[in-house]
Amino acid sequence: MKKDKIENVVIVGGGTAGWITAALMVKVLGKAINITLVESDKIGIIGVGEATIPPIIPFNNALGIDEKAFLKATKGTLKLGIEFENWKQQGDKYMHAFGGIGKNFPFCDFYHFWVKSQQLGYPSEFGEFSLNYQASKAGKFAKINRIEGTNLPGIEYAYHFDAGLYAKFLREFSEKLGVKRFEGIIERVDVDKESGYINTLHLEDNQAIAGDLFIDCTGLKALLIEQTLSTGFEDWSHWLPCDRAMAVACESVKPIVPYTRSIAHSAGWRWRIPLQHRTGNGVVYSSKHMSDQQAQDLLLSSLDGAQIGEPKTISFKTGRRRKQWHKNVVAIGLSSGFFEPLESTNIHLIQTAATRLLKFFPHMGIKDEEVAEFNRQSQIESERMRDFIILHYKQTQRDDSEFWRACQRMDVPKTLTNKMALFEQSGKIFREQDELFTEIAWQQVMIGQGLVPKDHHPLVDSLSKEQITELMDNLKTIIDRTVGNLPTHDAFLSQL
Repeated sequence: MKKDKIENVVIVGGGTAGWITAALMVKVLGKAINITLVESDKIGIIGVGEATIPPIIPFNNALGIDEKAFLKATKGTLKLGIEFENWKQQGDKYMHAFGGIGKNFPFCDFYHFWVKSQQLGYPSEFGEFSLNYQASKAGKFAKINRIEGTNLPGIEYAYHFDAGLYAKFLREFSEKLGVKRFEGIIERVDVDKESGYINTLHLEDNQAIAGDLFIDCTGLKALLIEQTLSTGFEDWSHWLPCDRAMAVACESVKPIVPYTRSIAHSAGWRWRIPLQHRTGNGVVYSSKHMSDQQAQDLLLSSLDGAQIGEPKTISFKTGRRRKQWHKNVVAIGLSSGFFEPLESTNIHLIQTAATRLLKFFPHMGIKDEEVAEFNRQSQIESERMRDFIILHYKQTQRDDSEFWRACQRMDVPKTLTNKMALFEQSGKIFREQDELFTEIAWQQVMIGQGLVPKDHHPLVDSLSKEQITELMDNLKTIIDRTVGNLPTHDAFLSQL
């Protein structure tokens, strides 16, 4: 039944989603509510989300987590971006690097000057003006907010880590602050016939756990939000055709590079994520265009170290739950929907959902207006991420397989079509409010995959050819000198 006051929160499922949610809720609301987490060691976790994006740093800081202790506990490494190989054409590569590119100008982004320089015949790649990109390729890292002696941005970074170890780390953190953990498998869920709200979870060992608000972190199983409440699913597989992934670890190879690799193949792509103690490898593919055996052969033949364990296969459908919050259940993590880990967004979506729930926490009972606004914001966030991921598949020049030819032919959401057309014709791109991916992120993927603007901002024409050449030369010199003075990524890790 509906409660006038929410006092007992039950998180169903552990793993990264469950323990991130538990850690944030107990840190912020630990004295105001009771938090229980139910999980079973018998149920494995998917654990492919080992690469992250920069918002994880302020999230960990908000929890009060010491970075050095975190990296040591999770066998973490630093990540400066994602290198995309073979996405435009076979043999091509570019990087979606974090941080700034070039020099900021009022009213006009740096890439307008770069586009003009290309028209003038200046020989350069867009990534040459990214400190993150150049540091990545040199295997360098240091914490610098600004390039010394300039107002140019420094290095922006995220992490690679073992998701299982991160969950363990957050479990210890959460339990110290008062989260109660129950071990067991849920056998039955009691739903109030009048309200449709969940009342109680019954475990196999006859324990009964009652709650006012339930958070579904059961992964693709979606035990509460879908199996119990039948919320519905919005299928995006007609835009994102990959529906299977296979993952395996291998021994770590030195030096450990500070970036993720995303390598396109004939029916999807594969990842390589370097950790301190091992390398995470996986292949994402369309089962219509590649068999499981072919995927396994591709995966195992591409390992750069000795294989650890056996490949693990995951079937998925890309899309989102029609309501992330329904009745007294909030879905967080894979139970709310699935994005293939192409841009390392899955852990980020857990963090934003947990943060959003705190902002909308139903202190004096669940209100329809709050639930509707929570779901509206969740939908917008998902759809904007969806468009960014679709861009990688749509904007390709590959025609060497039916998979890629189909990606070129497919109709895409109007929101993405408009964004691509605006950029191609005018060189302009705008970040919508609260959108995760910045203008620079969109620029790097569009340009990296061959969508170069036909025009540039008129402000650029106020500079002569000589001035533009001097600007480009100076920026390259500053970045090259800075990278040359940085310590190696391995040297940073050795301090842990």
